[in-house]
Amino acid sequence: MERQQDIVLGAIFVALGLAAAWGATAYTGASGNYPLVLGILLALTGALVAFKAIRSSDTTERELINAPRKLFTAIGIGVVYVALVVPLGFFTSSFLLMLALPFALGFRRHAYSLIVGAIFTAIVYLVFSVFLERPLPSEAILTLFGSGG
Repeated sequence: MERQQDIVLGAIFVALGLAAAWGATAYTGASGNYPLVLGILLALTGALVAFKAIRSSDTTERELINAPRKLFTAIGIGVVYVALVVPLGFFTSSFLLMLALPFALGFRRHAYSLIVGAIFTAIVYLVFSVFLERPLPSEAILTLFGSGG
């Protein structure tokens, strides 16, 4: 049963990814590049899941969710993250997400979380502000320091 579910789920991701990539081709200029790449990556990931399930001979049952409390914690933090993007700014919220999520899920190496959060925020900045040149909500922290963000 698990194998069939993985094959179907993989096929769904392939279909969604290809639909997103196809839809992104209708965007003008470079604005479709990011959704096109995400769609292709989603399709490739779905194909990988389906291919792995097809090749697998494992028939053992597995739990769908083995840590439901952590799942709901992660979903709750994701909802708070989305709610904070406009008032705090995209980069500030993303950095806070990278600190809060590992902590809430039990990771206690705070220095490591700070470094990963800073690197993640820098990558997000490069992708959205430098490469894609997308306008994002102003940063509350920069406004506090008078820079306006």
